[in-house]
Amino acid sequence: MLRECLEYLDVRPDGVFIDATCGLAGHTGAIARRLTTGFVLAFDRDAESLEQARLNTLDCAERIRFRKASFSQLKEALAAEGFSKADGLLADLGVSMYQLTSGERGFSLMSDGPLDMRQDRGQQRSAADIVNFEAEKNLADLIYQLGEERRSRRIARAIVRARPIRTTGQLAKLIEQAVPRTGKIHPATQTFMALRIAVNEENEELDALLGAIPELVKPGGRAVILTFMSLEDRRVKQGFLAMAREGRVKILSKHVVKPTDEEIRENPPSRSAKLRAVEIL
Repeated sequence: MLRECLEYLDVRPDGVFIDATCGLAGHTGAIARRLTTGFVLAFDRDAESLEQARLNTLDCAERIRFRKASFSQLKEALAAEGFSKADGLLADLGVSMYQLTSGERGFSLMSDGPLDMRQDRGQQRSAADIVNFEAEKNLADLIYQLGEERRSRRIARAIVRARPIRTTGQLAKLIEQAVPRTGKIHPATQTFMALRIAVNEENEELDALLGAIPELVKPGGRAVILTFMSLEDRRVKQGFLAMAREGRVKILSKHVVKPTDEEIRENPPSRSAKLRAVEIL
């Protein structure tokens, strides 16, 4: 949804824009190429992704400033770059393809690797810590609440009995044996999602971002958030509605914006994307 993101962000050639989820710089580069005297402040928790992003934007490098930062660190990171507020903010909450396709990062159940899932490899707790040391009830609750997995108790019981579990391949196979496959989706998909959300404290970080938006973006500027999961979308929708009731923002996307049929045909993973946008008052 690159076209929609740029339209709602309303990029001005002289503006300063935050890409809060730089990833491999797809959105960052697209914004930067529309600028003349402005800047993109490209933030991400993943230092390895930022290094690759630099290589992907060499043609517009003078318009981008890269910095490692999580959502909860954005205010400090913005100040460190010499700005009090930006003219717009974009956050794409989808998991980076670099992380998903790199087995050693431990995000994907399709390629074996260490049970990691840390977006910031500098943090201590990994998915292996949760899988191997969390109490069974807590593990079941986590899988149910964050992964919306109705078979969470059966999965948690199987995990506890099979400990220690060290790799993504081990965990995926164990879950596949514990619960039957229904449809095309691998039975471990929702458990992997829940673990990733827990490891990276994604809900807490998203709440921090939503709470900080009026302090990060100037009046008249815009914030655009792209989600891929129902839990995230509900959180963003409720956060924007709360800010609108307080008179802090105007909602621009009265109905959630979804990808076109053409984009879904060309890029099937985009089918679950949802865009919401607000203007700061």
